Amino acid sequence: MGDRLTLPEWNALAGQPDETVPLLETALLIARDEYPDLDPDLYDTLVQSHAEHLRHEIAMIEPWPLKMAAINRHLFDELGYTGNHDEYYDPRNSYLNEVFERRLGNPVSLAMVQMEVARRLGVPLDGVSFPGHFLVRLPVDDGLLVMDPFNGGRPLGVDELRERAKPHLGGDIPDDAALLHILNPASHRAILVRTLRNLHGVYAERDEWDRAARCADRVLKLTPDQPDALRDRGQAYLKMDYRAGAQRDLARYLHLSPDAKDAADLREQLVELNAVRTSRMH
Repeated sequence: MGDRLTLPEWNALAGQPDETVPLLETALLIARDEYPDLDPDLYDTLVQSHAEHLRHEIAMIEPWPLKMAAINRHLFDELGYTGNHDEYYDPRNSYLNEVFERRLGNPVSLAMVQMEVARRLGVPLDGVSFPGHFLVRLPVDDGLLVMDPFNGGRPLGVDELRERAKPHLGGDIPDDAALLHILNPASHRAILVRTLRNLHGVYAERDEWDRAARCADRVLKLTPDQPDALRDRGQAYLKMDYRAGAQRDLARYLHLSPDAKDAADLREQLVELNAVRTSRMH
């Protein structure tokens, strides 16, 4: 028997350098908020079994792209992992335990499955915080192989990547340098924050403000003083009528981002909050 998988402590993550934040463990820590009885070992063992099934075959194959094709074939064709096109905003698509159980996910969670399996087989697969849909990348002899985990790990050519980036760049088509910059590897911290931001968006849309606040709070455990997360948590606190917390977070947000687009509106909100608080004290 190997060592049991230990999940990190939330309060320890802020101080960790990006390269030491564990991906699988922290993704399962996020899931444990919603599934307190989750058994991390179960999913670690599952990832390992996916990798072991491929180990002999991968050892026989030389170039990275062919190794990756074998990994994708096993995950997406044989095991049936797939993007949840029908219910894209189902929160279960972001919780890794559910992704393993249902074989359904969103681009980020499926990328994490792909990366965990590939890396255990010595294939250096990285995530890419591409605008719109999260992608994965693999170094190859003449550059990068970029793939779409939401669509069966399909390779994407440079023209399609330019087209996908265009709407997020004000309609401009990125040149080679801009595209390469967009394709930089995402740190584990960035991947986990993107997961939490996706969840926050889903819960805010559903008016589940306690869960929305929790997701923003978890972003702040990974990246303290992240302005958007402070604003998001403050707004969720306001919806929950936790005025002192809302006041603290929104004031901190305005201190960090005085020129933000929503700064004027939030200053008005703070004035109202202060007025209510003052009237209650008298």
